[in-house]
Amino acid sequence: MKLAEEAGLDLVKIAPNAKPPVCKIVDYGKYRYELARKEKEAKKKQRIIEIKEIRMSPNIDTNDLNTKAGAARKFIEKGNRVKVTLRFRGREMAHMSTSKHILDDFAQMLSDIAVVEKPPKVEGRSMIMFLTEKR
Repeated sequence: MKLAEEAGLDLVKIAPNAKPPVCKIVDYGKYRYELARKEKEAKKKQRIIEIKEIRMSPNIDTNDLNTKAGAARKFIEKGNRVKVTLRFRGREMAHMSTSKHILDDFAQMLSDIAVVEKPPKVEGRSMIMFLTEKR
């Protein structure tokens, strides 16, 4: 404390839980500013990955499937995850097992840039699959 007062600076605990506690003689205002700057720099480097959803029905036609694949391709190239949902209504529920090939074809179309993160899985009235960017 005496050394800090003589220097006209502050005594700051760097590691208070250590045995013995670690202290440093620094200008406290400058120290806090440096910490805030480091934190801000770390936040800047972070990237938030969004989940984009593509919805389809089991009786989708080839051209519509190509259009949806194009949209998914754009999402994946931007670095987002894509949730592909195949929604079933009414009598379509009886043919869920035969519609799995649609999701497989969709994944095959995007196989050059994407990889299946979670394989097709039935959840309620829909079949869901997740695609992410190839590393």
